[in-house]
Amino acid sequence: MKPVALAALLAASTALAPAALSAQELTVGLAASTTSMDPQFYVVGPNSAMARNIFDGLVNQDENQQIVPALATSWKVVDDTTWEFTLREGVTFHDGSDFTAEDVVASINRVPQASTNSPSSFMPYVKAITDVQAVDPSTVRITTDEPTPLLLNNLSRIAILPAEAAETTTEQMNSGEGVIGTGPFQFVSWVPDSEVVVERNDAYWAEPAAWEDVTFKVFKNNSARVAAMLSGDVDMIESIPTADTRRLVDADDVEVVSVAGNRVMYLHMDQGREESPFATDAEGKNPLRDPRVRRALSLSLNREAIVDRIMDGQGVPAGQLVPEGYFGYDSEIAPDPYDPEAAKELLTEAGYPDGFELTFHASNDRYPNDSRVAQAIGQFFSRIGIDTSVETLPASVYFSRASNLEFSFIMGGAAVETGEASGVLGPLLETYGESAGRGNRGRYSNPEFDSALSEARQTLDEETRRELLENATEIAMTDLGVIPVFYLANTWALEDGIDYPGRSDGYTLAYDVRPE
Repeated sequence: MKPVALAALLAASTALAPAALSAQELTVGLAASTTSMDPQFYVVGPNSAMARNIFDGLVNQDENQQIVPALATSWKVVDDTTWEFTLREGVTFHDGSDFTAEDVVASINRVPQASTNSPSSFMPYVKAITDVQAVDPSTVRITTDEPTPLLLNNLSRIAILPAEAAETTTEQMNSGEGVIGTGPFQFVSWVPDSEVVVERNDAYWAEPAAWEDVTFKVFKNNSARVAAMLSGDVDMIESIPTADTRRLVDADDVEVVSVAGNRVMYLHMDQGREESPFATDAEGKNPLRDPRVRRALSLSLNREAIVDRIMDGQGVPAGQLVPEGYFGYDSEIAPDPYDPEAAKELLTEAGYPDGFELTFHASNDRYPNDSRVAQAIGQFFSRIGIDTSVETLPASVYFSRASNLEFSFIMGGAAVETGEASGVLGPLLETYGESAGRGNRGRYSNPEFDSALSEARQTLDEETRRELLENATEIAMTDLGVIPVFYLANTWALEDGIDYPGRSDGYTLAYDVRPE
């Protein structure tokens, strides 16, 4: 850390020590870069995490993804389709303007505009909203087209901007114009693929942050991120490379934090095209459309070995898209066992006793060990007779090409953004459409699944909603619309003298970093 001037510290009394500590700079090493400063453009982890440093929602999620009050202090359900929110008074935006109900109305109404050309938009989070009204400056009424029990979870994903910024485009925000929120830090600058700089919002409605200035530096290379931590170039890093965990644990003046994560690593397969560019049988057809083939691929994976040997234990084998403890988790669904012989039998049954040709694409700088995990998965597929090639690409290239359906078989990582199952079931598996399934790069589609998920989203009774989400999960995992592989653990390394509790969503929020 870079302390304030020595003279200031010497002049401060013991009673003023917290104020002295707050006059410091914090430098954070990130594993992935922010791709847009528009908090309503692209639902992807690095963007969502950065937005939380600058913006608030009506409600926020705490470190365990539980809903907590933010710009709304309370809310009530007026009837099945009407919610009323009481807003926090005395809040100002970073530009000094007062926060009122009109800002909420404008921010929610901006989402469709901001979602234009988004690889994975925020539209699913506002899809049910038919009307937003400012009853008075401190009261907002939201009407939905049907009962929407997950409205609070959805609204936790929607950043609130000043009404005047509602017409600001994504391009303008990316140039630094209109990046104005109510959060604990205000925007200073952004250099894509390099760094984001923010400064403390002294008028924050909660306790001010401990840091005057924060610089988020991007180190996509794992070794470079660890080296920056050990050399003191940064005060903390996220996403500790698994091979370096012990090294950092044993290092002097470094603390390691590890918490169970909400991000599942999964495999997405082209199920929408009869002919696919990188998955072909002897007749040139796409074998991935056959559920027996997808089950064979899942059975070929030794998930325990991937977690133990490649992830150094920093993960948990997955058989569904949300980990245990999350709303909608189905305790009856276990990860497929490692059974290559059963996999070969299924391939033969499906008409592929000699396998087929497959090129598997993955990122090489987005997730911990993503390239190594992809290579291991390719080897498992080869062992059951599938002629598998593996190609890995930088995330900046890979995800745009994957969204354009240029690949046949890909690996991704999805976080449970809303804190419950529909937050990942919908984006990955719902039938692709204008405002649904925007992350469904395999174009899986099952009307029965869509119906169960849609009904769950309308059901206010919690137990019934849980059953519907579990049913939707069972349908999708029976079909293997995607193949879950494992859940990531979230890790951070910190310089002695500062503390971070960690978060299940993996976000690195400077506000929660505190001097000890």
